[in-house]
Amino acid sequence: MMDMPIPDAMVLDRRDRIIAGLLDLLPAEAVIHDPMETRAYECDALTAYRCAPLAAVLPATTQEVAAVLRLCHAEGVKVVPRGAGTSLAGGSLPTADSIILGVARMRAVLEVDYPNRFIRVQAGMTNLSVTGAVEEDGFFYAPDPSSQLACAIAGNIGMNSGGAHCLKYGVTTNNLLGVTIVLMDGTVVELGGAHMDAPGLDLLGVVCGSEGQLGVVTEATLRILPKPEGARPVLIGFESNEVAGECVSDIIKAGVLPVAIEFMDRPCIRATEAFAKAGYPDCEALLIIEVEGSAAEIDEQMGLISQIARKHDPVELRESRSADESARIWLGRKSAFGAMGQINDYMCLDGTIPVSSLPHVLRRIGEMSRDYGLEVANVFHAGDGNMHPLILFDANKPGDLERCEQLGADILTLCVEVGGCLTGEHGVGVEKRDLMTAQYDPADLEAQLRVKDAFDPKWLLNPAKVFPLDATASRRAA
Repeated sequence: MMDMPIPDAMVLDRRDRIIAGLLDLLPAEAVIHDPMETRAYECDALTAYRCAPLAAVLPATTQEVAAVLRLCHAEGVKVVPRGAGTSLAGGSLPTADSIILGVARMRAVLEVDYPNRFIRVQAGMTNLSVTGAVEEDGFFYAPDPSSQLACAIAGNIGMNSGGAHCLKYGVTTNNLLGVTIVLMDGTVVELGGAHMDAPGLDLLGVVCGSEGQLGVVTEATLRILPKPEGARPVLIGFESNEVAGECVSDIIKAGVLPVAIEFMDRPCIRATEAFAKAGYPDCEALLIIEVEGSAAEIDEQMGLISQIARKHDPVELRESRSADESARIWLGRKSAFGAMGQINDYMCLDGTIPVSSLPHVLRRIGEMSRDYGLEVANVFHAGDGNMHPLILFDANKPGDLERCEQLGADILTLCVEVGGCLTGEHGVGVEKRDLMTAQYDPADLEAQLRVKDAFDPKWLLNPAKVFPLDATASRRAA
């Protein structure tokens, strides 16, 4: 079982009083406290670990969020912020003495400014709906995680999410201009805004990626971009993962900047073909590379990419010639996680590595897979080295989950060893919490803990996440 702090008995004893207080602040339908109904919030997309919260609340405004936090601060109740619950790292896993604070009812567009290229939204809007709000006027929001149909902007900010097109456009932090954030004591703070940069300390950069440890983001000002003149993908198949990795490295070295470079290996290719029937070749590794711009720019970039790829003897090189062909090239990649879920239980990792280390890391993952006797399917954002190994296991087989977790820990440690990091966009949550010492020494961790101290002195916001429990025990107890 995942090691979590023992629930605070004094908070549990005051359950009825705390719920009554919440009902005084919010409509009855926004306070979920029936034990059967709170089970809907007992986990996020890391489903291996579950615990029903004391209650879940769904405020609709920044003012309601502030009121809830003031009450919980006064009562000493832990609060676990939740976007859409798509976290793969257990970032919104509750404890029995905590309140889940979800932003699912906060879905309004507050302002759109096309001349200055920004949109201001409530943080419960889904990622895809942000683009949906501006696409008819020729704009889009660049970060596009695979869960973009469901995931909320609040969660994207919490985990600094990326996506297939982050190679060119960057991840959430590169497209986030400002936030309204409510601190644990109910204080409402504005950071950044509708301009290029804010003076003083980069607190916006601190909040983005902080995993609900510092405050609850209720509104966000996001950069929107004009749609490109055109875009075209190419599908390239190889008979070796390592060779595909070398091709990616050579493309980056050549100075080409595609909008996306996506990688899939044979287990993933076969699963997606059975599921989506996208027409992929049955090869060992597959790259999907997309470029954009004017027709002349696309032709020039495609020519250079094809020239580099042919030096690596591809088994297939299929450049799209129509919108339908482009959609089919992307179909399998967009369906990959759903396809894998139909055939196996799996754990999805997200360690990030230098692109030049791709061949070595792919080879080592293959060796580790054989050593542990667990198959690993690879599908990831190859252009920026954001790995997504899917470790396949049987949740009903005793010991399989533990073996899977140990293999995952070894893969993530490998990512750090080659100069990468533990997470690219899923966050640390509880999944990688005990691996933080592989990346950070005690002084580094202490600096991060002091930031948490400054924002949340009582350690009530998502306190069991990100940092090893033994490193935070004294702070949580105090």
